[in-house]
Amino acid sequence: MIVGVLLAAGEARRFGSDKLLVDLGRGQCVAEAACASLRPAVDRLIAVVRPGADELAHRLARAGAEISEFAKAAEGMGASLAHGVALTPEAEAWLIALADMPLVAPGAALRVAGALRAGARIAVPVMRGRRGHPVGFARACFAALTALDGDHGARTILAQNADRVVEIPIDDAWAWHDIDTVDDVVTARRLFNRDSP
Repeated sequence: MIVGVLLAAGEARRFGSDKLLVDLGRGQCVAEAACASLRPAVDRLIAVVRPGADELAHRLARAGAEISEFAKAAEGMGASLAHGVALTPEAEAWLIALADMPLVAPGAALRVAGALRAGARIAVPVMRGRRGHPVGFARACFAALTALDGDHGARTILAQNADRVVEIPIDDAWAWHDIDTVDDVVTARRLFNRDSP
């Protein structure tokens, strides 16, 4: 079983409001689009949200995620990631995705999941030498993932397992466009709707 963990517990201080609820088009907000990209690649999907994010939790649940409200979300992304993984110690692997990256193609997540099913310890999509998301971790990484804390993500785990990381080439230049500013929203909205009639 592969579990998707969607990290949606940030406070969006730089944005000034809840950026994850900003409308992108096609009836989806930023977080819903990120959820939809991850959902086809996993057997279960857990969204980690901060306390009080009721509308976000409702919309992500409607998009197919199980919701876990994390009381210590303010401690940072690493703490939220550890919390999300610890909820499913029985999983064979985890795909970690960020809710403020709505342009990741479902195909990228499927390919990362495929690498895990084929035996990879860690799998990560790569574009022009730059690593992105979602990042996949096999069961062997459970202890290291659940030991994360603060605002540090899983980069140290990738560094410690450098010779065991399977890189998945992708070619979408905008795949890891994240939402931090209003200009980012404008760009994401245009790209998200580029294939619409």
